[in-house]
Amino acid sequence: MHFDRAGHELATAPPGWRARTPVLAYGSNACPSKISWLRAHLGLAGPVVVLKVRCAGLAAVWASGLRQRDGQRPATLAALPGVAEDHAVWFATPEQLAVLDVCEGRGHRYDLARLTGADIRLEDGSRLDGVHAYVANSAIRLPLLVDGRPVRVADVGQARAAALSGFPAAGHGVPCEVLEPERTFR
Repeated sequence: MHFDRAGHELATAPPGWRARTPVLAYGSNACPSKISWLRAHLGLAGPVVVLKVRCAGLAAVWASGLRQRDGQRPATLAALPGVAEDHAVWFATPEQLAVLDVCEGRGHRYDLARLTGADIRLEDGSRLDGVHAYVANSAIRLPLLVDGRPVRVADVGQARAAALSGFPAAGHGVPCEVLEPERTFR
């Protein structure tokens, strides 16, 4: 659990954390310093409960476009049969999910989706169902194809990723149901 700019044992998590929305965190969203950045810049509040998971058939890959603010290549999610990777799952409150929506550019750069048929398991081997993830919504966030294949974040570091050249994939291939953002009326 991340709270007050530090990591704490899961036993200190608030009651009811398992009822929160599980959100797959890959790329920078799995980094504790990103949680601190979200707190400082976007008002993320409260304890962030995070568990390590193993994902089969899904991979963090480099996106086809670069971030405007710093010229770096962000990670995106792609279906990659036969691949297994370790990632993290946030158990997010509605308020924390709203902060992630802003950070991820929900509806513009990424969509929030409920993963369907994903094989995501906790460290004890139990399957975690109902996991959500941010998936590409725009061409610049689709997987980058180099020589016709996505480039896994696990295989190429950020320093080299910005210099890669290739083409956007036709889609991310992740089996999911895109969730429409809730509309607010004033």
